[in-house]
Amino acid sequence: MIGIREIQDAAGRIAGHVVRTPTVPSTGLSALLGVPVTAKLELLQRTGSFKARGATAKLLSLSEAERAAGVVAVSGGNHGIALAVMAAALHVKATVVMPRSAPARAVEIAEAAGASVRLTDDMPGAFSLVTRLQQEGLTLVHPFDDPVVIAGQGTVGLEFAEDAGELTDVLVSIGGGGLIAGVAAALRARRPDVRLWGVETEGAQAMSEALAAGGPVPVELSSIVSTLSAPSVSRLTYDHVSALVTEVLVVPDREAVRGSLDLADHAKVWTEPAAGCLLPAARQVLQRVGDGARLGLVVCGGNATTGEMIAWAARFGLR
Repeated sequence: MIGIREIQDAAGRIAGHVVRTPTVPSTGLSALLGVPVTAKLELLQRTGSFKARGATAKLLSLSEAERAAGVVAVSGGNHGIALAVMAAALHVKATVVMPRSAPARAVEIAEAAGASVRLTDDMPGAFSLVTRLQQEGLTLVHPFDDPVVIAGQGTVGLEFAEDAGELTDVLVSIGGGGLIAGVAAALRARRPDVRLWGVETEGAQAMSEALAAGGPVPVELSSIVSTLSAPSVSRLTYDHVSALVTEVLVVPDREAVRGSLDLADHAKVWTEPAAGCLLPAARQVLQRVGDGARLGLVVCGGNATTGEMIAWAARFGLR
């Protein structure tokens, strides 16, 4: 299990390389949901998502030989962007493997940063190619199955605990579980009374299916939310969630897209559906916990294009 010391150490290492993102009370979201809401605006992080933290922590932990050989990552979008950009900043050669379903903008950004981008037909194929590249000598920077990466993502929770006012419930999106594992470890150490809720979209339910099965299992992916679409969680992230998180909630893709539109309208921030899913989940939380809730939302990323949002809104009949 990742402890607060590892997260504090990661915070010290990555300071100066990443942004301490704003933690702000949102009057718009508070009015929308009917309770006080505080948002951790990680979409304002370098590369547009929290992923820069874990990638930087891992890159800074490499030996000289590992740096010289280069690194490789598999990604549905944001992790690949983060590794490409932060590796370039730290003068490390990076290869990013993505499924063809990854957002075109993510591929463009990774290539523009100087990374070698390899595309595969699907996410399982991407993981298979990464295994072969590791055998050729590249160091894997895993998006979630790495204690160094999780400690880096945990700095989000450390900052949230330090900067937010009173909170009763914090909601965090889940793909492979690296973000929620780190945030949960930090908040359990700093704010042990806060309830933690994970959020997935239908068709990207790797953590909820793992919890039902008693451990990580492969899942069928069908969600439009590619940045949450891990083919399975890891034992490491599963152990953190099963021990530290109150419950994992699942929302439809349509409601995740609606959540992004509501965040634009009411919070004045441009998010991807991986963050938009927090709003419908927040309504579920409020139905369960009743009066007196004070919500915290980890707004994890904003790497959706206007074209993508327009297409998703049209697909689901949203205005």
